[in-house]
Amino acid sequence: MTNLLMVCMGNVCRSPMAQAVTLQMIQQAGLARQVQVGSAGTHAARGKEPPDQRAKTVLSARGYPIGKTRSRQVIEQDFKRYDLILAMDQANLNDLRRLCPNEYAHKLRLFLEFDGDLTIRDVPDPYYGSVQGFEHVLDLCEAGARALIAYLQNTPR
Repeated sequence: MTNLLMVCMGNVCRSPMAQAVTLQMIQQAGLARQVQVGSAGTHAARGKEPPDQRAKTVLSARGYPIGKTRSRQVIEQDFKRYDLILAMDQANLNDLRRLCPNEYAHKLRLFLEFDGDLTIRDVPDPYYGSVQGFEHVLDLCEAGARALIAYLQNTPR
């Protein structure tokens, strides 16, 4: 079993979107029994919040179920439990590096780094923007999830 953790700042926009997209694509690829996906935030201070309504709207419009996801903050046990901890942007990755015990640092990566066709590596935070920003994030999540799944399929476990 491979356990993936998607991480953004507040765990209400990008990481739950990446989680929903990746989960559905994993199911479509026939990997649901081999891969699990969670999400968390580096600063999910409010905690237990549902995803942003704009995230739910754009996910639903493209046929992605959001489920009963609730925000939560990254905890120390996550570094041991998860095989890959995928940050949505460089700032999140830097925060994770500060929190992560050295023995698990090799698990930290950027979500978009698996897609060699993309010219960017950061998924921008759409929180203070419009629905169009969430659409753009969803486009990036789809590209990132496809590349991540291809990586998982070609990596021995």
